[in-house]
Amino acid sequence: MLRKIKNGEEHLIANDPVRPHIPFEQRVGAGKDIFVLDDDADKIRSVICVAYCNEVPTNERDMELWSQQAVQDGQHGRVAVFYTVWSYDKGAGRQIVNQVFELLQNETPCERFVTLSPLTEMARKFHISNGAKFLAKHLDCQNFEYE
Repeated sequence: MLRKIKNGEEHLIANDPVRPHIPFEQRVGAGKDIFVLDDDADKIRSVICVAYCNEVPTNERDMELWSQQAVQDGQHGRVAVFYTVWSYDKGAGRQIVNQVFELLQNETPCERFVTLSPLTEMARKFHISNGAKFLAKHLDCQNFEYE
C-alpha cells in the first residue's frame, strides 16, 4: 500500500543511502512529499522523497530553491523530482517509483517526472531498467525522466 509518511516515522530518513544529510523538516511540507510503500502486514518496504519544482534541478540547492519558489508563487511545481529512494526488500524500489509516478500523473498538475540521482552506475541502471530516459549529467548528480 502506498501512503505518505506518518508522524513518528521521521527516523526513516536515517536509512537514506543517497541524501541522509537532508533533514526531515526540509523533506516535508509545501512543495515536498515523502511516500512509503507498505506490505500487507504494514511492514515498510521502501521510501521515496519528492520535491515539486518548476524547473529540472541540476543540484540539491536548485531543487530546494525552485521548490520553495513554486510554493511562494502559490503554485504546485510542474516538475516532480524524485531525489532519493531506498528499499528494504528486493524489487520494492522499482515498485514505489512506479506507483508514485502513476499517482502523481493522476492527482497532480505535474507535467514532468524526473530524478536528481547520484553519479553512480547503480542509479543509472536502476532508472534505465525502470523505463526512464537519461537527460543530463552534472557536476554531482544526473537526471533521468519518466514518461
